Amino acid sequence: MPSGTEAHIGVYDLSERQHTQLLRRRDDLVSLLMYLTERRLFFSINHVFSSVTGRREAEDFEWFRRYFPAVETRNSHMLESTNRQAAQLGKRWHKIAIGGSDAHALPSAGSAYTVVPGARDKEEFFAGLRGGMGRVAGESGSFKKLTRDVFVIAAEMMREKSWTALLSPLAVLIPAVTCLNYYQEKRFGRYWAEEILGESNARKYPRWISMPQPAAEEFI
Repeated sequence: MPSGTEAHIGVYDLSERQHTQLLRRRDDLVSLLMYLTERRLFFSINHVFSSVTGRREAEDFEWFRRYFPAVETRNSHMLESTNRQAAQLGKRWHKIAIGGSDAHALPSAGSAYTVVPGARDKEEFFAGLRGGMGRVAGESGSFKKLTRDVFVIAAEMMREKSWTALLSPLAVLIPAVTCLNYYQEKRFGRYWAEEILGESNARKYPRWISMPQPAAEEFI
């Protein structure tokens, strides 16, 4: 982000060549957004109230509001409160809602998702999303679920690389680490929800953004 922070962006239905072009622009948000908009690729800002990408600045949210057509409102590894806050933000900003499992272990795959009723193929699915017909479904995250997945990942790592079994005594720390993670997530989400959702729609942000505005309405 121009503020120096980082964010996770979901980009959908892209080719290998487009993926290469996106990687070249990953450190230049303006260039990245222009490329996504010019190619009419569908994209979203993910887990907007999560600390997983580190610190956040208020000006980041103005970029999300102006230039991102979609907001991830249900992530199966984010707390219910965090997902609820993201959904409130997406509704306030009139954004397309996206859901996804964000699975790094097989048991969580498909546990959150986006549905477009009546869509028969990929083209109809994305057309329905852009037309506001998408529905987000599935579950949110929890301490139990995250702890399970970390254990699954650790077990797979030990199976594939036998030397990592030497680290197995550290597995007793996994519940403490995942508990601390969700404690931090809850604090982070609460703080930024109060800052962004609690403010008046009349609040003015710094008008320093010089990028021509690729309206989300035009994209949709």
